[in-house]
Amino acid sequence: MMEAAATSGAYWLRLIIGLVIVLIFSQLNALFLVWLERKVAGHIQVRLGPMEVGPHGLLQTIVDGIKLVGKELITPARADRILFVIAPVLVFTPVLVAFLVLPFGPDLIIRDMNVGLLLIFAFSTFSVLAILVGGWASNNKYALLGAIRSVAQAVAYEIPLLLSVMSVVLMVNSFRFSELVMAQQRVWFVFLQPVAALIYFICATAETNRAPFDIPEAESELVAGFHTEYSGMRFGLFFLAEYTNMFIVCAVATSLFFGGWHGPFGFSFKIPGVVWFLAKTYVLLYVLMWFRWTFPRVRFDQLMNFSWKVLIPLSMLNLVITALVLKLI
Repeated sequence: MMEAAATSGAYWLRLIIGLVIVLIFSQLNALFLVWLERKVAGHIQVRLGPMEVGPHGLLQTIVDGIKLVGKELITPARADRILFVIAPVLVFTPVLVAFLVLPFGPDLIIRDMNVGLLLIFAFSTFSVLAILVGGWASNNKYALLGAIRSVAQAVAYEIPLLLSVMSVVLMVNSFRFSELVMAQQRVWFVFLQPVAALIYFICATAETNRAPFDIPEAESELVAGFHTEYSGMRFGLFFLAEYTNMFIVCAVATSLFFGGWHGPFGFSFKIPGVVWFLAKTYVLLYVLMWFRWTFPRVRFDQLMNFSWKVLIPLSMLNLVITALVLKLI
């Protein structure tokens, strides 16, 4: 009994420490990504970006965070107050859950669950629900239009995203992240499943509402979309969740297609696995930012047609071919 209690205590202690680390990392990561995106945008558009606060503007996002904390939390008079307050909290919930199963290294997984991949996709729907709740509760037609667009976009692009992931799952026969990464010790799945990797990354761009698929937040058409009525840290939580979700989709892509903590072709070059994992993830994040400041925003009908008429049939075809090849070989 005492051994069982000690084991249980150690498990809960590890879980609590992991959650604290996740909270700290998610905050610092979001601050860094906001600064990085401004710098990437500046270089692509041949300008400097933030330069005034701190060396090369490194402290700019910290000052912006202090500004958001100091702003008044305004609730519209005719808004649904309970739902209006819940939405920013709800949008950040799946972020914490996803970090529990991400494989940063062979010994850096808070909980290596046999349904880890399913857990991330199951909780990702909370973000869509939070956006819908925020748009509906705001009692603003522009916020509601932005929320409806977001739900339609998420449903359309979730299907090919899941179909592309299933192609990898079929090859490994597991939803456990550690097994998915270990299967790529010699050859990354991006070389075996290039079509699935491309479909996943396109859909991940749309799922995180990034340009050229940032229709829910199309400020030129919808003011600011679903978070038009939010101010202060309520708006900040939506912003924080967006950048953290970007990290999560890129971390999942690293685990599924780019070998996770493994170096290229099994060579680690004596570099720790967590360094490989984070390096690949941030390279993919840079590509997401590159997309935003390179491609123009598509129309909503183009966005929906591209998913239903191109990505879904292509991902289904790729899944069928994968199943046939595995059956024959």
